[in-house]
Amino acid sequence: MRFIARRLVFYVIAFWAAITLNFLLPRLMPGSPLDGLILRYGTAIQNNPDLIKQLKAALGSEDEPIWSAYPAYLHDTLTGNLGTSTAQQVPVTEIIGKTLPYSIVLVGIGFILSFVIGTFLGMLAAWRRGGVTDRVGTPGLMALQSFPAFFLSLVAVYFLGLKLGWFPIQHAYSNDSNPGVSWSFLSDWFRHAQLPILVIIAISAGGWLLGMRNVMITTVQEDYVTMAHAKGLKDRKVMRGYAARNAILPPLTGFAAFFASAVGGLILVEVVFSYPGVGLTIQQAALGHDYPLVQALLLVFAFTVLLANFIMDCVYVILDPRVRAS
Repeated sequence: MRFIARRLVFYVIAFWAAITLNFLLPRLMPGSPLDGLILRYGTAIQNNPDLIKQLKAALGSEDEPIWSAYPAYLHDTLTGNLGTSTAQQVPVTEIIGKTLPYSIVLVGIGFILSFVIGTFLGMLAAWRRGGVTDRVGTPGLMALQSFPAFFLSLVAVYFLGLKLGWFPIQHAYSNDSNPGVSWSFLSDWFRHAQLPILVIIAISAGGWLLGMRNVMITTVQEDYVTMAHAKGLKDRKVMRGYAARNAILPPLTGFAAFFASAVGGLILVEVVFSYPGVGLTIQQAALGHDYPLVQALLLVFAFTVLLANFIMDCVYVILDPRVRAS
């Protein structure tokens, strides 16, 4: 438990650092949220000085010193007050509440499946080196991973969606579907999510396969694996219970880091599929100079990555007794 407590303190400090950077970066960059409104509405705002003054006060665009604005920003962030979207004129938390669940489910299913598929194929490729999985699966998935996410998404849309018509190619559900907790909506959503999930698996599974394969090759040469064979244990039990259980620890450690690096690719996937998640939302907010929404979504990304790291640390403690003893 001491290890978990130390890691928890570290992630709290890291989250505070993320909040601080999120506060500083927009204020050090040229422009302000008001510039986005002026760009959107033009002379209707520029010719009304009173309106500009009211907007500055509402958007926090007054020339307030950083050291006095930071405590208020920190309090608002920790209490869930992330501001108002300048483009949609609704609270940022309301927009995030509508878009974040789509991305969480999409990323959760896609990355868990890619991790399971990649590590399982990597285990087989290392256990039976030179076999079909090693000769075909490894180079095939690594070739898919070498393509940019947006390019692979476009290829999937063209061939699997337009040409073959196997999957819907846009949005999270049909136009005539009513969002809600019902079988008809969930099945419609799943149909629309299948192709983006396949793309996420295609661009992610190769990394897990290669990482698991490399570690597994070293693990199968350890003495305890040789001893397990000498005891007459079944080949499958030795592979899963002895070699794979220890070889999977390094890939688990890198799961959160890989998740963080793939966030950018997820944004491009959602843009290609017009999927109403946080990726498409942050792209539209950036183009529309919606600084409060962009700032809040970047904070959500940072929190998600830190949470993924903390969960992996907890899983690592369960799988590796040496960590519990430290």
